[in-house]
Amino acid sequence: MKSKINVRLVGIAILAVISTVIGITIIYYNLFQQQVRTELSISAKLLKDTHYFESVDINTDEIDLSTDIDELRVTWIDSDGTVLYDNDASAKLLSNHNDRPEIIEAFKNGEGETVRRSDTMNENTFYYAVLLDNGTVLRVATNAQSLLSLFMSAAPIIALIILLIIAICIAISHMLTRLLLLPIETMAANLENADYESPYKELDPLAEMLRSQHTDILAAAKARQDFTANVSHELKTPLTAISGYAELLESGMVTEEQQNHFYQEIRKNADRLLALINDIIRLSDLDRKGHEPSFEDVDLYEVVNECMEELSENARQRSINISLEGSSCQVCGNRDMLKELVENLAQNAIRYNNADGKVMISVLNKNGSVILTVKDNGIGIPASEQQRVFERFYRVDKSRSKATGGTGLGLAIVKHIVEIHDAKIELDSAPGVGTTISVIF
Repeated sequence: MKSKINVRLVGIAILAVISTVIGITIIYYNLFQQQVRTELSISAKLLKDTHYFESVDINTDEIDLSTDIDELRVTWIDSDGTVLYDNDASAKLLSNHNDRPEIIEAFKNGEGETVRRSDTMNENTFYYAVLLDNGTVLRVATNAQSLLSLFMSAAPIIALIILLIIAICIAISHMLTRLLLLPIETMAANLENADYESPYKELDPLAEMLRSQHTDILAAAKARQDFTANVSHELKTPLTAISGYAELLESGMVTEEQQNHFYQEIRKNADRLLALINDIIRLSDLDRKGHEPSFEDVDLYEVVNECMEELSENARQRSINISLEGSSCQVCGNRDMLKELVENLAQNAIRYNNADGKVMISVLNKNGSVILTVKDNGIGIPASEQQRVFERFYRVDKSRSKATGGTGLGLAIVKHIVEIHDAKIELDSAPGVGTTISVIF
């Protein structure tokens, strides 16, 4: 970033310097041309005022201005265009000047001027002609460098000045870049400090956004680290149990009755391990960005009814009475995800219930919202732990969860599905009274 700012500042400085030099050169050359014209006009009028060329009978051989007026060419032209005198060449050798623009203009308006450029000599010749009282024309001329030759002659000095200015601009750009970025670097170093105020008020929104993102990234990194640690622990427990039981069976040190028990334990831990892996994969799928599920109109009451039929045997084995009330309610969502949500909520209500307990599920349309409610009269959740039940691997009753095959990921999956459907989830629970979870679509 620093190098880009420096390069752009130096580029702007170089462009500004070159543009300024070219502009000033053109302006001063135009002023120089105007000055040359003015001086020629003054010289011509001074010569006119001397009355030196008033008489056409003057002996031109006696006129000698070659040394009196340095670098000024004086030409005297008769009314028919014939050159009467020229201090730079023999008048007899010069052609008729009746076709010269400045002569024509002088005969017409009393004075005339023009500039003729010589590409070979890379010079400009300035002419100024004035009409004398006797009807002849007096013309003066001088040579001056063209703009290109003037610029080329001054090129070494101009180049030296440009290089000097560029060097100064580079030094200043480095200093400005450092001064500009120092507060930003300081701000970046103080992202974790909530009391730090950004040096520029324009950076306040950026500082707040960066601070928020920094906090979210740290939280996500910690959550990922905790999740990895929890996954390792959760996978290690059933694997250790399976390995231990298998080792005992392999050694032949157990009775036949114990063997059946060990087989059952191996199968139970393998089932738990498989359920755990499936839930981890499911969470990973839900976490994946850019994967948009297909939505359609789904009858939520029908989905709940299907889940109840599938869970009825599990509820019967645990002596849990499960019931459904409500009516057909349409929601826009993914049918498989909605079914997964209902299954997780219902399984938790069965798993954390007491013998002869009740699980009541309702699907109602209230105030334009479809509300799914799963209510049980089980062990309940303490108020201090209610905010954490949707965390991954968090269990209110760890021993019961593992004994009943819970992975600790069910409510985390529920939370993800609720967020995907832009719904809201509410929890109301008390120890010994039971738990009510409502999902509002």
